[in-house]
Amino acid sequence: MKLFLSTISSIALLQGVAPVQANAIDLAESTDIEEIIVTGALSRYGATKSAIPIIEMARSISVESEKQFRDKGALTLDDVLNYTSGVVGDTFGFSTRGDFPKVRGFTASEFRDGQQVLFGFYNNTRSDVYMLEQVEVLKGPASVLYGKGTPGGIVNAISKVAGPDRDTELIVDVGTLNRFQGAADLNLQLSDNVFIRFVGLARDSDTQVDFVQDDALIIMPSITYQTDTTSLTAMVEVVDRNSDTAQQFLPLQGTGCVSDQVTITPTAVCANATGELIEPSTFLGDPDFNRYNTNSVLVSILGFHEFTPNFSIETVARYKDSSADYHQTWMTFLGDGVPRADANGNGERTFYDSKGTSEQFAGDIRVRWSFDTGSIEHEVFAGIAYQHVVTDNDSIYISGTSAQSLGTQNIYNPVYGDIPAVFTDGTAPFNGAATTTNDYGFYISDQLSFGALKVNLGLRYDDSRTQSAGGPTQKDNATSFSAGLLYALDNGLSPYISFAESFEPVIGTDGFTNIPLKPREGKQFEVGLKYQPPGTRTYITLAYFDIEESNLPNPSGLVGQPDSQQEGVGTVKGVEIEAQTTIGDVYLEGNFTLLDTETAAGFPFSSIPEEQASAWLQYEPSTGSLQGFRFGAGVRYTGDVTSDGFGFGGIGPISIVTGSYVLADMMLGYTVNKWDFTLNLRNISDKQYYGTCLARGDCFPGEDRTIVARIAHRF
Repeated sequence: MKLFLSTISSIALLQGVAPVQANAIDLAESTDIEEIIVTGALSRYGATKSAIPIIEMARSISVESEKQFRDKGALTLDDVLNYTSGVVGDTFGFSTRGDFPKVRGFTASEFRDGQQVLFGFYNNTRSDVYMLEQVEVLKGPASVLYGKGTPGGIVNAISKVAGPDRDTELIVDVGTLNRFQGAADLNLQLSDNVFIRFVGLARDSDTQVDFVQDDALIIMPSITYQTDTTSLTAMVEVVDRNSDTAQQFLPLQGTGCVSDQVTITPTAVCANATGELIEPSTFLGDPDFNRYNTNSVLVSILGFHEFTPNFSIETVARYKDSSADYHQTWMTFLGDGVPRADANGNGERTFYDSKGTSEQFAGDIRVRWSFDTGSIEHEVFAGIAYQHVVTDNDSIYISGTSAQSLGTQNIYNPVYGDIPAVFTDGTAPFNGAATTTNDYGFYISDQLSFGALKVNLGLRYDDSRTQSAGGPTQKDNATSFSAGLLYALDNGLSPYISFAESFEPVIGTDGFTNIPLKPREGKQFEVGLKYQPPGTRTYITLAYFDIEESNLPNPSGLVGQPDSQQEGVGTVKGVEIEAQTTIGDVYLEGNFTLLDTETAAGFPFSSIPEEQASAWLQYEPSTGSLQGFRFGAGVRYTGDVTSDGFGFGGIGPISIVTGSYVLADMMLGYTVNKWDFTLNLRNISDKQYYGTCLARGDCFPGEDRTIVARIAHRF
């Protein structure tokens, strides 16, 4: 409650600021300071597929520009999202396999330039933030725009592509954990209408976990043809990442059971705890076996043509081929609440060898038409989307609970070696069944403006077909609807209300009815207030939302029953506040989230905090003797997270609460001539904490302190 009152007080102070110059996320292109609008700059291929200003949309949308997340020292997409309301960036602590953000309590699909970019599990490459110029979060159900997905929202990253007025830079990063990265963003204008760009990086780095590296080589060239009415861009990204998994699934008995941050009920879960702490850097795999190496090739075509000032067409086409070579061994899971190691810390191991792939062909073509019907202005866009995705995974999984002995590992003093012969004798992995999915979508949206009243209506029909290894095809279809109403008052206040739907196919057959499982369905009601005082660079949003997801497994029907009956319902209710302003040479932002989640079984959502808050202050004088200097400081608060389970072996039900934590970040920078020097510190105090601990029996350490010094030369 104190955090909530503090945030409200900060917002009240922001309302009195005077007109000042535009900041890094201006939407308007005008240089007239009095007319600049600070609502975030959505690109043509942005999350809303719309040119409508955010201040006029009855939805919650957050935008983080490259300058903003670079100043905050973000090294991953998870880091970028840590200063966004309603979003949990590092849900499972420090991660190297990928980014796992949660939006409004749900797993969020990741998009790139308006096209979904990740499919399946552990068969894709991770997006690197240096290749991005902006990250957008569209909160709430988005099926009316993108088809299948969760009701929480989407994360859309915008690629750096060729075009006019692009700066060129060469950058060298040196940091803790033997981090060394060289990066380049090279831009060249070949003629009045042709531009080329090359973005690339090479990184050699260790991580906070022993034996786990984070090495990468990425190149992304693009070429753009652009006139006043036409734009056509071709972009290729080639990624080669060599790493391992930072998540070691550290057992509770040496983490949560001995940590003041974690509360575990019942205490019998910690029967084998000795009081000895497992260091967060501990590696419970095997350096001669473990790896997580990914490769991908992504090709995108982005096109736009304006036939008249009121009618245009645009398209996004994508081909992506990804693969992941994933080997890991960990302490065997024995079930909720059952210790995975004995009183001496010795436990059985599990080995996993996976070769995962994904291949995607996708296209989205849409037209825009602006017209008037009497006194009502219309902004209409309509489109057709198609996506063909093939995912495959060939693997070997052998658990220490099987008849085959895999040896033991000590959680306090690991000794490596003794890899089972099945993983070294060339035995072919199990040939998993490839899954092919074809998605077709047809959508239309109309933003109607009648003076200050803005009404948005959207409708989409989707047909999704999934087939595994030549088996029967599961067919799912859905019609999604959205509606919003916003009234823009002259004093800068814009109250709004909206409704949106989502659907997400569930592959399989209901064991009770013997019919294909129905898609999960989501619906959200949202009311909010947007405030932009005229003539200022202040923008504040307040939103309350109520999400319901249905067709979940019915927990009362699981015990002793066939798999699933789809009567389960989960809910999320919440409040989000975002505020940002610039006063003279000072930029200030604040974010607050309050969530009330409930699964179909009546538990809070696992690993989702009830409260979150963050604030960032940056001082960057534009004149005087300190011109060129900049200083930034931020603080991030994450509240308690809960994980509940039913337990086995007479232990349970189990409830594990991972306590709250506060982290601080800082930035120092100086620009002189064409040189820029920056020092970023994240988690300044090097606080040791857990992102979450799970009732199944393991904990996930958070990110240690990182210090990165950067030298950039721009020309």
